[in-house]
Amino acid sequence: MDIMKNKIKIVLVEDDQFLSKILILRLVEEGFDVVLADNGQDAAGVIKKENPNIVLLDLLLPKKNGFEVLEEIKLDAKINQIPVIILSNLGQQTDINKGLKLGATDYLVKANFGIKDIVSKIKEHLAKI
Repeated sequence: MDIMKNKIKIVLVEDDQFLSKILILRLVEEGFDVVLADNGQDAAGVIKKENPNIVLLDLLLPKKNGFEVLEEIKLDAKINQIPVIILSNLGQQTDINKGLKLGATDYLVKANFGIKDIVSKIKEHLAKI
């Protein structure tokens, strides 16, 4: 009898319904367990509750922006070690620097990365854990 290994859990913080559906479908196909938080206000609570292996975080979110969410994550000892990959349309170097300075593991500009590339980046970071 095969013992099923624990699924890798990802919390996706993304308010764009179209993009979140595509990402969730692809990540589930890849064998990941995905939980969605569709606004910044709920994100840290969902992350605490779900205790994921990795977080994909958009920056332009309703109720609280991704930078504020990242700060909240990094201030919470229960979740501050979880790797956070920012996935945003904000591609200015100042935004990238800010995200990395606040503790993001990586920063992906949506326009520069396809779904396949995003999955590869997730796997790359999970291999480091």
